Amino acid sequence: MSRIGRLPIDIPAGVEITVDDAVVTVKGPKGELQTPIAKPIQVEVADGQIQVTRPDDERESRSLHGLTRTLIANDIVGVTEGYSKSLEVVGTGYRVAAKGTGVEFALGFSHPVNVEPPAGITFTVEGNNKLTVSGISKQAVGEVAANIRKLRKPEPYKGKGVRYAGEQIRRKAGKAGK
Repeated sequence: MSRIGRLPIDIPAGVEITVDDAVVTVKGPKGELQTPIAKPIQVEVADGQIQVTRPDDERESRSLHGLTRTLIANDIVGVTEGYSKSLEVVGTGYRVAAKGTGVEFALGFSHPVNVEPPAGITFTVEGNNKLTVSGISKQAVGEVAANIRKLRKPEPYKGKGVRYAGEQIRRKAGKAGK
């Protein structure tokens, strides 16, 4: 039995769970999220807890068991607390500035790079080199942060670029002096 999949999920106050045919809907103070449920997995809500079960020990059922439980737990955390990822812009002349709902990056290109947030995502700029991406969906926050980092990945020689806060960049030695 999956160690993660068999754990019950406690439903906090103010969160409403609805289980339809193959979709679990989670409503909370910050918004609403829906998660599709794969075919062999069953989800039951009882006594303020969610229990995820599988019908058999087939390989596919085992692999989906813990995944489904974790996705539902992530949705509950998202609608109650939300998720955020912090990014840092490192490099001479590299900066980020808020522009309307989006942000504008100066990353050493001949032009500024504008990024608009998708639905459900907000950007917060602190200073001129820190950006926080926040929202209720863990997957959406991570994807937007990864796409922003992809604009100018940190390079290994000087470490310039967009990196996650606290990310360690493996540095390389440059050309040998003599």
